[in-house]
Amino acid sequence: MSQIAKLYSTLIIIVGACVLCTQLPVWQSQDNVRYLFYLLLAVGSHRLRVSVPAISGGIYLFYAYVLYGVIAFTQPETLVMGCLATLLASIAQQPGRIRLPFLIFNICNMATAVFCVFALYHSRILTLAHLETPLALLLSGTVFFAMNTFSVAAVVSLTEGASLLKIWRTNYFWSFPYYLIAAALAGVVDIINRSIGWQTGLLVVPVAYLGYRSYAMYLARQEDGRKHAEEIAALHLRTIEALALAIEAKDHTTHDHLRRVQVYAIEVGKELGLSQNELEALRAAALLHDIGKLAIPEHIISKPGRLTREEFEKMKIHPIVGAEILERVRFPYPVTPIVRAHHEKWNGTGYPDGLKGEEIPIGARILTAVDCLDALASDRQYRRAVGLDDALRKIASESGVSFDPKVVEVLQRRARDLEKLAQENREESARLSTGIKIENGLEPATGFESSLPARNGTHKTDFLASIAAARQEVQTLFELA
Repeated sequence: MSQIAKLYSTLIIIVGACVLCTQLPVWQSQDNVRYLFYLLLAVGSHRLRVSVPAISGGIYLFYAYVLYGVIAFTQPETLVMGCLATLLASIAQQPGRIRLPFLIFNICNMATAVFCVFALYHSRILTLAHLETPLALLLSGTVFFAMNTFSVAAVVSLTEGASLLKIWRTNYFWSFPYYLIAAALAGVVDIINRSIGWQTGLLVVPVAYLGYRSYAMYLARQEDGRKHAEEIAALHLRTIEALALAIEAKDHTTHDHLRRVQVYAIEVGKELGLSQNELEALRAAALLHDIGKLAIPEHIISKPGRLTREEFEKMKIHPIVGAEILERVRFPYPVTPIVRAHHEKWNGTGYPDGLKGEEIPIGARILTAVDCLDALASDRQYRRAVGLDDALRKIASESGVSFDPKVVEVLQRRARDLEKLAQENREESARLSTGIKIENGLEPATGFESSLPARNGTHKTDFLASIAAARQEVQTLFELA
């Protein structure tokens, strides 16, 4: 925790301690039995909490009893109710390791919130303003929400150096309606107690609890669904990384290159305002865009010089083959259009479909430029790398010709930052074992010199036929050698 966060926490503790020291000595109770019942209800519900999956923060059920205490009990009674329930909730929140500063801060923060809400609800200002009880309760619930959540968000903000408003809005603002519901529930209980007596009013408690349990079960199902979705997403990611290894082994492209292209593409996509779905598609396509090269013969991919016309015609099929392969993965985001179009050019002279300008998917426009930039700045088997400045000049010269001018502008402006970010995200990657020698096995297991003919009725898709043809071409070259 930073020094300023510690200072702020200390301030909250001092204020809360002053409230407790001034209010508890003047304890008074009009109905000890009724108070004891509601105190036990508040304390007994310290584990009951409404929260939203994947978001920190929440609202405890005992907050409704605290707000009822503001209406029906004295300030010392309400303070004890709120602080005791908060103490137990804080202990339950960190089982096995009790942090005293954490407990003291939470208790003093609750004491401060209760003091402010009590003072507001019973103030002459509301009386003079002729605010009726429902409006006064809603206003009190709003203040209780602000006091409870804003102080905690402030500590998190000061500790992490993040935006206070962003933390508060993301993690706590969602609970505001529930504070208003708690205030309304407190008002309903008070009306029932005044009308038919507090003993009969206790019948509301099981109804409220059943409502809570139903909602908690609904949230549990939502959480299970979220976890399942995360597991599916993780499975997709592992599939992507496994396929990327296959590309690396085939294309002799370094995994670092693929990772750098991924980092560059995602950052440029964010700069251009792509949606989360488009960013996820770009993240996958950055690793898998050359998977179609599995259908290209090895001697063409590894050729150090310029390709012949015939070789280039074979090379041009890899975006289509890649798109056909990935189509069967059924990604939940549009990866296939990016892979198919990643060799299209802004002026319409690219391949395979001759798309032009905005016809090219934005993800493909980004991927084309960043892939070319990193390829120029990286060593290849047929040439040495050029400096980043020279690579940027080359990219800039193709702006409006091969590349989207908006993408080029972002690359020129942020190239250094992107290079630094890629270095920070560099990781040790797994590689396929392609350079090893197996001593065992002196002859083919089946003894056949050539492959068996395909069985009748076997259906081969186009991309499988392309991959098989590539392998056959390599085999033919070996036989001719």
